[in-house]
Amino acid sequence: MKVKVVLANLLVVSSLFFFSCGSTSVKRYGAEESVKDLSGYWNDNDVNQVCTTLIDSCIKSKRVANFKSTKGRTPVVIIGTIKNKSVEHIDTSILSKRFQNVIINDGTLEFVADANQREELRAEKYDQAENAYETAKSIGNETAADFMLQGTVTTIVDTDGRQQVRTYQVDMQLIDLETNRIIWSDQNNDIKKYIKKSAVKF
Repeated sequence: MKVKVVLANLLVVSSLFFFSCGSTSVKRYGAEESVKDLSGYWNDNDVNQVCTTLIDSCIKSKRVANFKSTKGRTPVVIIGTIKNKSVEHIDTSILSKRFQNVIINDGTLEFVADANQREELRAEKYDQAENAYETAKSIGNETAADFMLQGTVTTIVDTDGRQQVRTYQVDMQLIDLETNRIIWSDQNNDIKKYIKKSAVKF
């Protein structure tokens, strides 16, 4: 009986040794064809490509420039929700922060704290008012945002057997908080990947 068990275990180990999962090859279409892509899923290269295009579009917006010339100051923006409507997990906060950092450094827009950050900041101010009242920061001196930045990430997936073409589309809008007018809107759907999974081999 023990001999049979040992032989069975050896057979399983041998099968696992000779078994090899099919590899995945990914080809990117467009300007980023030379970028290394291992899985075909959303990655840092995609964030860079999307942000470079859309940030440049936002910075060059005529309506943003008109606000500056009319009001005589830099527009103030708050980050709204960037929704992930794709078929995979995408941390959209990375997009938000990349937008915010580059545009702040460019000087085109100014950003104020988002809802979660404001909650923490206000709690700190209330604590200061109780425990450090001589140097406490005023609760009523916040800067109101003029615009809110919102967006969505979606994917279009075309599958045939082991082959798949995956297209990512990122839409961004800058919305006037007083009038709800969209003063800037653009999209990037340049990220297209051809993914091919080889057959499982024994």
